[in-house]
This record gives sequence, C-alpha cells and structure tokens, in this order.
Amino acid sequence: MLHEARALALALPDVEERDHHGRASFRVGGRIFATVWDPEHLNVMVDEPGIHSYVARDPDVYAEVWWGRRLAAVRVRLERVSAAELGELLADAWEGRAGRPSGAPGSGRGA
Repeated sequence: MLHEARALALALPDVEERDHHGRASFRVGGRIFATVWDPEHLNVMVDEPGIHSYVARDPDVYAEVWWGRRLAAVRVRLERVSAAELGELLADAWEGRAGRPSGAPGSGRGA
C-alpha cells in the first residue's frame, strides 16, 4: 500500500517528494503535507478538527500524532485504509498546505 500512497500523493498538483530527516515527505510549495513514518504508516498533516474527525471515523485505521504539546497529524495504518479514503485525506492535507492559488479571491495576493 505504500507504493499506492506515494502514487496518490504525487498525483496531486505541484507535489514533490523530498527527504525529511531520513524519511520521505510529500510537499507542495515547500510545505510538508504528509510523511512516510515507516512502511506501514503515513503521517498526514490536516487541521485539528480533521484529525479528530478521522480518528473518530475509525480508530483502528487512524491515530493522533503529537509533536510536543501540539496535535500535528493523523497517522494512517496503510494496510487498513482504502485507496479512496486515503486519497481524500491526502487531498484535504494538500489543500490545507497549498492554500488558494496566487491571485485567487481571499488569497491576499493578486488583484
């Protein structure tokens, strides 16, 4: 499933895979939205309400990831998640990191 997770992440617009402390990370605009924790788990950076929502949806698949005192990501058990659900989660995280395109209404940039 890691191969499929990588393909789903890289299929999103403007995504690049780069090393992050010896682990693969997926970035958009230089901002990490997912990291490979190990061959069985992916950490996906969604907002706090999103983390709570995914964990509540299925705690056998999703778990909270804390960095110090900050709830930072949701850890996904790749063997238990469907490709469709993982694609939805990655798209949510990508959108949160990519933000609105330059010049889009409300982006603070452009006309």
